[in-house]
Amino acid sequence: MAPYESDDHTTAGEADEPSKARRRAARYVVPVTVMGVAAATIGLVPALADSGDPDLPKITAAQLIEKIAQSDVEQLSGTVKISTDLGLPDLGGLESSFASGAMERGEGGSSADPSAKLTELASGTHTLRVAVDGPDRQKVSLLEDAAEYSLIHNGKDVWGYDSKSNEVYHGTVDPAGKDKEQPPATPKDFAEEALKSVDDTTSVTVDGTAQVAGRDAYKLVVKPKQSGSTVGAISIAVDHETGMPLKFTLTPASGGAAVVDVGFNQVSFGKPAASTFDFSPPKGAKVTEEGELDQGEREPEKAPKPDDLEGLDGMKVLGEGWNSIATFDTGGEGLPAGDAGGFLGSLGDQVKGDFGTGTVFSTRLVNALLTEDGTVYVGAVTKDALVKAAEEGK
Repeated sequence: MAPYESDDHTTAGEADEPSKARRRAARYVVPVTVMGVAAATIGLVPALADSGDPDLPKITAAQLIEKIAQSDVEQLSGTVKISTDLGLPDLGGLESSFASGAMERGEGGSSADPSAKLTELASGTHTLRVAVDGPDRQKVSLLEDAAEYSLIHNGKDVWGYDSKSNEVYHGTVDPAGKDKEQPPATPKDFAEEALKSVDDTTSVTVDGTAQVAGRDAYKLVVKPKQSGSTVGAISIAVDHETGMPLKFTLTPASGGAAVVDVGFNQVSFGKPAASTFDFSPPKGAKVTEEGELDQGEREPEKAPKPDDLEGLDGMKVLGEGWNSIATFDTGGEGLPAGDAGGFLGSLGDQVKGDFGTGTVFSTRLVNALLTEDGTVYVGAVTKDALVKAAEEGK
């Protein structure tokens, strides 16, 4: 990534244009989409827990961004702590109960399926043990009480193992995993995603130094220039030797604790043992192969990932930078009638305007407005900004 900086440490770049529409949204997808987008903001977060202010050579924001871009660390191992407070609505265990019941009926696939298991990172505090040996070998283990979930990529094989249920998921990828996204597991993954958002609506500065996981680091701070965004600031602790991000923090404009804190508690840049990435299904484990889930039935429709928003038919992006709002037509008529609509409506706030009535679904970072005619407005902006966008759309 090339550095972006003016004389006053203000960055400039080009905002990504939405790609051509690829598919139409499901009619009542908004509440789930809000949660999915919010969960993806794990790619924008950790608190900079200083244990000292090392004396390091001066560096500009542009130089530090370039240092991150040129970082060539391909081997490491360590532990990462993730704390997430997105302010998602409390469903009273409804989702987990439904998932458990579905599995008992043989409908929910495997508890080792990474697409479901890693959504647990969207709330609470978790500890991950990570190991990386180049593009072909990575391992991420989610440590739980008296149990562990591991996701292992070794060459063409991807294994998920849930020790609690003794279930195994197996899939394959092309060399280096080029045909399948790997889940973000280190602050570098998160930092790269955040720095993609840097444009001329962004201020980027160096804010001193810190010591993280026993290593000296610079602190890079990224802030929106505009008001109206729910993002307060993003802080990235960058290892001064390797240029690798060690911690990453997003704090909301509303104040309070960070939305998500992601950072190394311990890290080593040595080569992990080859045996780290070896895996064979334990005796008696239930093994589910990729493509076997819900065999014999139509596979249930999955909630769209954040990147899929650019594939919704007719999607437009209003505004720029941190105040960008995506809008699209669901093809429906707002919330469904009856109990289902009442339940979904209870998760949001009712609003009115020239556009009619609507419901705003909120997290501490991402808000979405669904109007009565089925139009969606979603972004990391305030509720008032969404209502204004809907007003101007009429």
